Amino acid sequence: MSFSVLPVAAAAGFGGLASRTAPAVYKRLSKPPWAPPAWAFGPVWSTLYLAIAVAGWRIYATASPMTRRLHLTQLALNGAWPAAFFGIRDKRASLVIIAALDLSLGFEVVRLRVEDRRAAGLLVPYLVWCGFATALNAAVSEPEANHSQ
Repeated sequence: MSFSVLPVAAAAGFGGLASRTAPAVYKRLSKPPWAPPAWAFGPVWSTLYLAIAVAGWRIYATASPMTRRLHLTQLALNGAWPAAFFGIRDKRASLVIIAALDLSLGFEVVRLRVEDRRAAGLLVPYLVWCGFATALNAAVSEPEANHSQ
């Protein structure tokens, strides 16, 4: 139980702390037309974290040590991304982190297809969302400063 809940709670908690400024930052960003409204992120992440926790419970019981390490790695990257994007507001760093998250999560899903197909299936929506978030991260920009006085 602790393998499924504690790492997810840590990633969500750390990410949440780093995202304290998220509503204001997200509102100011220049976003593509396909960017979701700010209110959508809470329900999406709540659902994804629940699926990640259930997958973690299954992974602890059935998966190899390598897959468990991948699970913990992608959760650490999940928690680190908001600190880079919203905390220090470094787009390049956040893109590097989310690309590493995509890779580690993708490898985890591939390994789980052999070790526990249900756990893999639980993580597929998360992988899709992270891919979408990567595209959104790449597409947003800070608005140009108004230099008129």
